[in-house]
Amino acid sequence: MYTMSQEGNALVYRWDGEVLSVEPWGANSFRVRSTVLGELEDTDYALLPQEPVKAEIKVEEYKGVITNGKITAVLEVSGWSKKCDISFYNQNGKLLLKEAGEGGALNKRNRFFKPIIGGDFHLTVTFASEPVEKLFGMGQYQQDILNVKNCNLELAHRNSQASVPFVLSDQGYGFLWHNPAVGRVSFASNTTEWYAESTKQMDYWITAGDTPDEIEQAYGDATGKVPMMPEYGMGFWQCKLRYWNQEQLLKVAREYKERKIPIDVIVCDFFHWPKMGDFRFDEEFFPDPEAMVKELKDMGIELMVSIWPQIDWKSENYEEMKQKGLLVKAEKGVDIAMLYNGNSTFYDATNPRSRSYVWEKCKKNYYDYGIKVFWLDEAEPEYSGYDFDNYRYYQGTNAQIGNIYPQAYARTFYEGQTEAGQENVVNLLRCAWAGSQRYGALVWSGDIHSDWQTFRRQVCAGLNMGIAGIPWWTTDIGGFSGGNPEDEAFRRLLVRWFEWGTFCPVMRLHGDRTPSETVVNKAGEIMQPTGADNEVWSFGEENCNTLVKYIQFREAMRPYTRKLMEEAHTLGRPVMRPMFYEFPEQKCCWDMKEQYMYGSDMLVAPVLYEDSYEREVYLPEGSKWTSVHDGSVYEGGQTIQVQAALGVIPVFLRDDKLPELKGLI
Repeated sequence: MYTMSQEGNALVYRWDGEVLSVEPWGANSFRVRSTVLGELEDTDYALLPQEPVKAEIKVEEYKGVITNGKITAVLEVSGWSKKCDISFYNQNGKLLLKEAGEGGALNKRNRFFKPIIGGDFHLTVTFASEPVEKLFGMGQYQQDILNVKNCNLELAHRNSQASVPFVLSDQGYGFLWHNPAVGRVSFASNTTEWYAESTKQMDYWITAGDTPDEIEQAYGDATGKVPMMPEYGMGFWQCKLRYWNQEQLLKVAREYKERKIPIDVIVCDFFHWPKMGDFRFDEEFFPDPEAMVKELKDMGIELMVSIWPQIDWKSENYEEMKQKGLLVKAEKGVDIAMLYNGNSTFYDATNPRSRSYVWEKCKKNYYDYGIKVFWLDEAEPEYSGYDFDNYRYYQGTNAQIGNIYPQAYARTFYEGQTEAGQENVVNLLRCAWAGSQRYGALVWSGDIHSDWQTFRRQVCAGLNMGIAGIPWWTTDIGGFSGGNPEDEAFRRLLVRWFEWGTFCPVMRLHGDRTPSETVVNKAGEIMQPTGADNEVWSFGEENCNTLVKYIQFREAMRPYTRKLMEEAHTLGRPVMRPMFYEFPEQKCCWDMKEQYMYGSDMLVAPVLYEDSYEREVYLPEGSKWTSVHDGSVYEGGQTIQVQAALGVIPVFLRDDKLPELKGLI
């Protein structure tokens, strides 16, 4: 016989070896867990402990009800099969989400634990679908889609893909799949199905809210918020594929200063080291890093250095790390996870001893020189072949916990830096999972191509990352791979991308431009290429003037950007916000993917198509809107046609806010 009972502050159902628990987890929220032939585990992958909230619980013969503020869960047991279905309602009795049910004679299971012989379970959790529902978030997928309803998404990381499994519904709830297993989710018209390749238990978090902002703030409380963005994070960041020596990097920084172009950060990218995993500068090309950092700081510029998690077999640290068990292991075959400029595997970021080892190396060879911004590249991590089932971590198999790797990678440096006394940590990563934000993760969208279709995809990626709880996000302005600075077609793309980059949480120019320069060391070995020039003056004088104008506008925006960063830090709000975030009552705003709000007072409508010099912009009703460019004022509640010559991005200010920005671009 099944049992339904109150156990402490939770409603618990037990039958046929299953334990199902629904308990309050923050205001208006539940954590729901289930396992078979075992006890529930208190995993803390992303969810943080919450202040106790007293739930209202009622138990009847075939029904249990638990209420926490604005959300109620109803557990109903079939008198025939004794299976239990869960439904969630808001404070007005509106159904938010329910499990799909057994389907009568179909005899299906909502929570299907399929045993892995000798191991754990494949898990499939199925919910009924509301066909007209709109869903947002889920992280960063390279698709020109904002509403992910009817999408099938891989729950796994790849270069340019970050799976952050939090989804916000226009029906008034937010849902976190609190499971770092590799898997998939299908938001189909008939059902929503979450699948984990290997797991010990079902674990998800759900919250109810009257507005997207209320839902996002609850999610921020549940999983953590970003630190306060430091001042150097709010201006312009300069980067190219690779500044290959100390003098070249300093020369670029000096020229920015000589031209009086504001710059906050310059980047020393990959292969400034002898071998991957050495975690130090190559003395041949960077003979005096301490002096380099000092000169940059005297110019008011922070140096960001690239870190890769790969440990080359020939690295000076490989044998020690292997002996101490600090590396990711292959389940079968040779321990090679990546073939790139040598054989390598990854340090195991889920192992606290490995995190400590890597940080101590980086502290000695970078941080102690005054470097406090790290580019944590390859954060997925990037396998040469994404054979997710062939790698094992300290914390479990990759199939079971692999998606937590970028969070643990960010944690490595965040904890090291904060323990060293640094405040307001921000580090650049190529991937994230739920909770990464609390470790100072600024995510960029990976090694994307330099073309217009890819450009459009980044707008959706950035907006959905913000909804997924990652408010610090950026792209390689101009795209990463391809693009000749002398090519006029690429220059036009670069200018449009740069305009839009001004209104991303972080403004950063980067890319592997062509043609590249070959570098040879003293031993006659060919080193990594450098990429062509990628500074703002590399794209023609007229374009340079345009780009500088936008850098200066970014400077003028600094007080406003600082306010948005404070909101992200204290409230968990995204910096880039889909139109529906600020105007949820206006139905058309839920369908807009090519314009957005930068904070609450600035509407941004980037030009996303080649050879396009005008576009439509919807101005939400209830406000007046002022064009930044010419000061024209428009009543809200209308769609207007806006002229946008190259060098002009349509931007509108809400209700006479930010008058100091009018006419600056």
